[in-house]
Amino acid sequence: MGVSEATVSRVLNGKPGVSEATRQAVLSALDVLGYERPTQLRGERARLVGLVLPELQNPIFPALGEVVGGALAQLGLTPVLCTQTKNGVSEAAYVDLLLQQQVSGVVFAGGQYAQSAAPHEHYRRLAERRIPVVLINAAIEDLGFPRVSCDDAVAVEQAWRHLASLGHRRIGLLLGPGDHVPSARKLAAAEELARQTGLELPPARVARAQYSLESGQAAASRMLDDDVTGFVCASDPLALGVIRAVRRRGLDVPDDVSVVGYDDSAFMNCTSPPLTTVRQPIESMGRAAVELLSAQIGGAPVAADELLFEPELVVRGSTGPAR
Repeated sequence: MGVSEATVSRVLNGKPGVSEATRQAVLSALDVLGYERPTQLRGERARLVGLVLPELQNPIFPALGEVVGGALAQLGLTPVLCTQTKNGVSEAAYVDLLLQQQVSGVVFAGGQYAQSAAPHEHYRRLAERRIPVVLINAAIEDLGFPRVSCDDAVAVEQAWRHLASLGHRRIGLLLGPGDHVPSARKLAAAEELARQTGLELPPARVARAQYSLESGQAAASRMLDDDVTGFVCASDPLALGVIRAVRRRGLDVPDDVSVVGYDDSAFMNCTSPPLTTVRQPIESMGRAAVELLSAQIGGAPVAADELLFEPELVVRGSTGPAR
């Protein structure tokens, strides 16, 4: 860690002569190494902040974790990464663990708060204990936490109008589960756009899938039977699944079918073809979430509102004129 034994001793005994930055570094090192802090310093565990992510396979979540973790560290807060895995620790169990660690706040991204049919009791436990919380991405309405979201309606509008401008008339929508709030917003926006542009969006051109390449491939196969030529996808992995399904049919992207993803996660400019996608402003959203959390930790009142951030269409090689 680069400090002397005497400095560590001064920190542990509460003696003066140590900068706040060095003091926090020593205390954080104790936590990382698993040492029990002296009784008079245990309240400093409030410098820990939970960062709860649903997975790390989708590149958007590691990117978001990097932004949020870095912003927390700049404020002298230590992020505790909690990542869910299949058949692993649940989101509710992570909340219990974080409460045991006396965390000063929690940042959630892509959690169960975005699904109306999922369990939500653990969020209410955090509210009852007055733990500062910020949610990243759209959520159900009655949780009472501040939210930072990308504007799903604008994202779909950008993708839809791009495909329509290329002459696509049979546009399909590949979304997340039926109770997923961001997907519901995207569907509502697409239905309105279909009316505005004079295009149809029948049920056969709307598919639900889990957020994985394999799910995207399976759903796209059914939609290709309806001669969909342009796909608007709710994530980049779903879009990559669509491209795989198109190629399994002996078709080409973008000559036969155009595909638009969502997120602009890592390496989407390196795929074959490079993916046209709607970019979430992850840097701005992550920093805004940390600012909201920091204000709550500091005792400032924060409204339980939603901050909507504007996405950006990034046109690459997976979209082209309709055949």
